[in-house]
Amino acid sequence: MLFIDDENQHFVSKDEINRLLKKYCGFLPVPVAFGKQTEWKDGKEVEKDEENIINDTNPLWTQSPSNLKDEDYKEFYRKLYPMAEDPLFNIHLNVDYPFNLTGILYFPKIKNNIEIQRNKIQLYCNQVYVTDSVEGIVPEFLTLLHGVIDSPDIPLNVSRSYLQSDSNVKKISSHITKKVADRLDEIFKTDRASFEAKWDDLKVFIEYGMLTDEKFYDRAQKFTLLKNTDGKFFTFDEYKDIIKDSQTDKDKQLVYLYATDAEEQYSFIEAAKNKGYDVLLMDGQLDTHFINHLEQKFEGARFVRVDSDVPEKLIPQEEATELKLSDAEKDNLTTIFSSQIPNMDKANFVVSFEALSANDKPVMITQQEFMRRMKEMSQNGGGPMAFYGEMPDSYNLVVNGNHSLVQRIVKDCEEEVGESVGSVRKKMESLESRKSELEKAKADKKEEEIPQAEKEELEDVEKKITELRGKKDESLKGFASKNKLVSQLIDLALLSNNMLKGEALNRFVKRSIDLI
Repeated sequence: MLFIDDENQHFVSKDEINRLLKKYCGFLPVPVAFGKQTEWKDGKEVEKDEENIINDTNPLWTQSPSNLKDEDYKEFYRKLYPMAEDPLFNIHLNVDYPFNLTGILYFPKIKNNIEIQRNKIQLYCNQVYVTDSVEGIVPEFLTLLHGVIDSPDIPLNVSRSYLQSDSNVKKISSHITKKVADRLDEIFKTDRASFEAKWDDLKVFIEYGMLTDEKFYDRAQKFTLLKNTDGKFFTFDEYKDIIKDSQTDKDKQLVYLYATDAEEQYSFIEAAKNKGYDVLLMDGQLDTHFINHLEQKFEGARFVRVDSDVPEKLIPQEEATELKLSDAEKDNLTTIFSSQIPNMDKANFVVSFEALSANDKPVMITQQEFMRRMKEMSQNGGGPMAFYGEMPDSYNLVVNGNHSLVQRIVKDCEEEVGESVGSVRKKMESLESRKSELEKAKADKKEEEIPQAEKEELEDVEKKITELRGKKDESLKGFASKNKLVSQLIDLALLSNNMLKGEALNRFVKRSIDLI
């Protein structure tokens, strides 16, 4: 006789009892009856004479794989996970020495968030349900798999730290890892086309394993694939052979170019292809960490995102094109372009100059590889990288000094404000020279040894230089604000990076109409 208090009345409801029985007794080796079977008759549900057996005493993992078909495995998966999509494929475990282990593991179609995929493996001991939290029993990356493990050799009701030090658990964990790698390798070798078709679903799982398990990395590097922006797949060795002649830099390092978004980085991808380079597509949620890992594993190689620099500098070579700008012209253009960059939250721009060909774009926006990658890793993993996530995005506004449109801006600037800016610059150069003399004179003196007159003169010189610089910059900013070509080139660069939005985009459209 069982007494139930008011707070626990739900435990005597038929639905709750049925749910608990199916969860904990669904595969017991002896039949479990709960009431009688029912049928719909004369407009109502009536009981039949047969007992309602709620469990399967001979589940699929206890049967011989040779007697089973693919549909049997899929049907069993639907029984375990009624709302899930069909799995990619499965592994049937059947070991009786040096430990006992049976089970079926499924490769699910992993969605964007790997966290929601965990805790889907059910652990049984002689067909008695134990838990669906198998961390410590299987390697971390294998918790992404779904299915059933049944072993009488796994100790129950002990701490996770005890599990991790248990010799049988270690052997079982190692065996499962090996079986998973062997199964993937088998599919890759026997049906590569099918393996490639499933790669986008498998990638997160395999990369996670390679990042967290050194033994799995050693086995998986034979069948892990790299996918390029044309949708073609290559093993590590195949891809190295393809790019080694065209993508080796002046320091003899092999450069793996990659993109994280084929649409947003389209123009950079095309620019790289036009130079004869191949570009990988690394758009997975673990790819930033995976790239770092591969750089440590691949000797004499590095990964560079296609939008991290201008095409000529992605893979530096010895030859260099001459820049057709003087120092004064670069100084003028720095003020002209920086003054017209739209204000953006958490974004800093630095104007730089490159000697590109006349056929390259006049203005491009790139993002430095190291800082961008650290920010991405901080977003995915936090930890010691977290402080990078708080830093503003830093971009380079790269001006192609050899482009005809940039040369036109230089010419227009010279015609409109060249005389006044040149006059101010000469005065600044004279004062800079005097400033250097004064600083050199006090270099070896203590503060009290410097004559007061020299201190006052240095302060006065610095003040005049600041005033003249402000005057020069005001003239250049005034020129830039009236010159539609400057803003148009900046906005085109922003637009190609999907960074032109809101009011700035609206101004660009209106200006484009005016220029047309």
